[in-house]
Amino acid sequence: MFAVLKTGGKQYRVQSGDILRVEKLAANAGDTIQFNDVLMIGSTIGTPFVEGAGVQAEVVDQIKGEKLIHFVKRRRKHGSKRTKGHRQQLTLIKVTDLLEKGADKSGVMAALGAGSAAMPAATAPKKAAPKKAAPKKAEPKSEAKPEPKAAAKPKAAKTDAADDLTQISGVGPVIVKKLHALGVTSFAQIAGWSAAEIADFDEKLSFKGRIERDDWINQAKKLAK
Repeated sequence: MFAVLKTGGKQYRVQSGDILRVEKLAANAGDTIQFNDVLMIGSTIGTPFVEGAGVQAEVVDQIKGEKLIHFVKRRRKHGSKRTKGHRQQLTLIKVTDLLEKGADKSGVMAALGAGSAAMPAATAPKKAAPKKAAPKKAEPKSEAKPEPKAAAKPKAAKTDAADDLTQISGVGPVIVKKLHALGVTSFAQIAGWSAAEIADFDEKLSFKGRIERDDWINQAKKLAK
């Protein structure tokens, strides 16, 4: 029996005992993890996922992929060129079991992408609602006249407005909305992205490699000054 699972934006056809490399997962070597996004298992096809199905695997090691050379050259009067290497962070896993049913009750840690907090596959218990404070008793009114209130001071205007990210070449209004939804509002944030964060935002924004092609990092550094 085989299954088709989805992780890191890719699909894998696996069988018990297979060893494969996937996008980095938040787990340590020796941990047992479970993939719940199963598109197909045996003769059952999901819509899009098979309910209650799962693929369990053991984390063998955290590794890096082959080195990729990225070369950019701009044909301008004062053009520039840049060469940069990158090694993608990966997780090596070994498939141990294919579950057609009951994966949601197995209690095995769900396989999550890098930077995510690992949680059990079972649903976490809901937090109890905070208790309402008892109403305060009204104090007896004093016969003395209240002192006149001091004039309210005008509120200071906010100065931490978000940067205009459309000044970065390749960033339009649609991409700005997506970046704001992910909590990115300033040039300084983009300028401080690491290689792992670039790969993560590439996947979340659904345009692989565009951040490096358009050189967002260097543009953001210049605009942040």
